[in-house]
Amino acid sequence: MVSLPLSRPRTYAIRTLGCQMNVHDSEHIAGVLERAGYVPVDEAAARREAAAALEADHTSLPAADVVVLNTCAVREAAATRLYGNLGQLAQVKAAHPGMLIAVGGCLAQKDRDHVIAHAPDVDAVFGTHNIGALPELLEAARQTGRPQVRIAERLEQFPSDLPARRADAYSAWVSISVGCNNTCTYCIVPSLRGQERDRRPGDILEEVRRAVAGGAVEVTLLGQNVNTYGVSFGDRTAFSKLLRAAGATPGLERLRFTSPHPAAFTPDVIAAMAETPAVCPSLHMPLQSGSDRVLRAMRRSYRSARFLDVLAQVRDAIPEAAITTDVIVGFPGETEQDFAATLEVVERARFASAFTFRYSPRPGTPAAERTDQVPPDVVQDRYRRLTALQERVSEEENRAQVGRRVEVLVATGEGRKDAATGRLSGRARDGRLVHFSVPDDVPSPFAENVPDDGPSPARGADRSGAAPRPGDLVTCVVTASAPHHLIADSALGGGTFSVRRTPGGDAWERATAGDRAR
Repeated sequence: MVSLPLSRPRTYAIRTLGCQMNVHDSEHIAGVLERAGYVPVDEAAARREAAAALEADHTSLPAADVVVLNTCAVREAAATRLYGNLGQLAQVKAAHPGMLIAVGGCLAQKDRDHVIAHAPDVDAVFGTHNIGALPELLEAARQTGRPQVRIAERLEQFPSDLPARRADAYSAWVSISVGCNNTCTYCIVPSLRGQERDRRPGDILEEVRRAVAGGAVEVTLLGQNVNTYGVSFGDRTAFSKLLRAAGATPGLERLRFTSPHPAAFTPDVIAAMAETPAVCPSLHMPLQSGSDRVLRAMRRSYRSARFLDVLAQVRDAIPEAAITTDVIVGFPGETEQDFAATLEVVERARFASAFTFRYSPRPGTPAAERTDQVPPDVVQDRYRRLTALQERVSEEENRAQVGRRVEVLVATGEGRKDAATGRLSGRARDGRLVHFSVPDDVPSPFAENVPDDGPSPARGADRSGAAPRPGDLVTCVVTASAPHHLIADSALGGGTFSVRRTPGGDAWERATAGDRAR
């Protein structure tokens, strides 16, 4: 194997293909690599280098010394994305002797040696239960020149016990449990992540406190079924207690959680949401289907009436709540009558937005073995009709927000057109995406040589003339809407606009300065 010169540390890049759990796992993958001496690659420079090596105009995958693909196994498209990425990486690797490729996550846990068989340029394969083994596997591959595969059947170390490099300095994921005790017939996750294991409440609260002390103003509690938290130690009200305790953390502005299960969503959780100021008025509640017959076939332990009743209870307690969902179209045996029931529930539920999916058979699940698979053209037609309905509902719900005063947590990566429009972007407390304008005399936080105003004043102080940084909170008024976002241009006419600088913005500045220094 070709060794790197000792004059510089080895670099890494991570590509995450999957859900929020994968995103959080990627933070821990970054943490264990940095503990082993790796540094994050300068991705802009690495992409230019990789593109030049390939004699192409661009590439989406950088030429780091180690590239990790953290995979998902929920849908067939995830496997297609993985092997497409690996095909491109093989070309980059050929131009960069000594480069290593690692594959982790749910698809790695599932396919194991098949990854090497399909992609011989892969150097290391690790699963969902042994993230901490990655540096050792990479070193073994480097020394031996042979691919290393290590998949643990049981969790070796709770991921939250591993070091982490947060994707955003001002926002943190905090895992409260791993695994799932449900047996949904379409889902392969329980076989890959195992049965539910809950962390101790004190450990969770300590991680929340550390995150806030490090600058996070927003925390999202994460689990496959967050509201079944407590099953491991026999406390059915543990999640509502955790919400109240975490929400009382000094300095925490926003507390979110994902994802709950409708069958286990109890009044004590709704009360904790309504009575804890830090808990945001947003809820992601997976529907999957509006047909009771299909829900039964999916082994989803609720029915459509129960689902709608939960939403009604939430809205009674939190009228401003924005509720989102997941819906699967074309589950085996789904009839036109079943699909009509789904359309009816979606219409009545008035979701702010929905993640809609065509059913994807996953080998090893009961649903994949069924002989009554819905023809692809029928699935596509139903998918089109469902998305058209939800687009209309989302547009109507967002139009009702026009004129509303919103507090936006400024974020990076939320506005693809910000450079062209001159706006900045972030999320309102209810989770809606807001693109907002700043007054002409307010500089951009991304501009070079922005004057240093010194450290933030006390939390809550108003800095109306300061540049809003990612992690700061901006108050503005919604002036227009679209199905997937809100526009807040109130600042342009001299209207409502103020900036509250926060420790989250300070943390972003520190992180950005550190990245530039590297």
